[in-house]
Amino acid sequence: MSFFISDALAQGEVAAASAGDSFIALLPLVLFSVVFYFLLIRPQAKRQKEHQKMVESLAKGDEIITVGGIAGRINEIGENFVLVEIADGVQVKVRRATIESVLPKGTLKEL
Repeated sequence: MSFFISDALAQGEVAAASAGDSFIALLPLVLFSVVFYFLLIRPQAKRQKEHQKMVESLAKGDEIITVGGIAGRINEIGENFVLVEIADGVQVKVRRATIESVLPKGTLKEL
């Protein structure tokens, strides 16, 4: 009858070993998630915050470039749209979110 007891003890050891193996099996998934967060999600969120701050700080007279490549000077600012003068007497209304960057003052010569 002692051979039944040894089998029962062996099953307990297998169960303990499989619990450790399942943790090791999940380890690559956890490491992949951490790397994914630091290389993709975090930098994108940082860029999005910087862009939002830049869009909120727009002022009349700022020289800007839109995502589409249009360069001009802001004449009017609304809640969602800005009126951009791209040439003498030519004004275009664009969404604030489509403004890619603010240029240093004097970058655009007289329009």
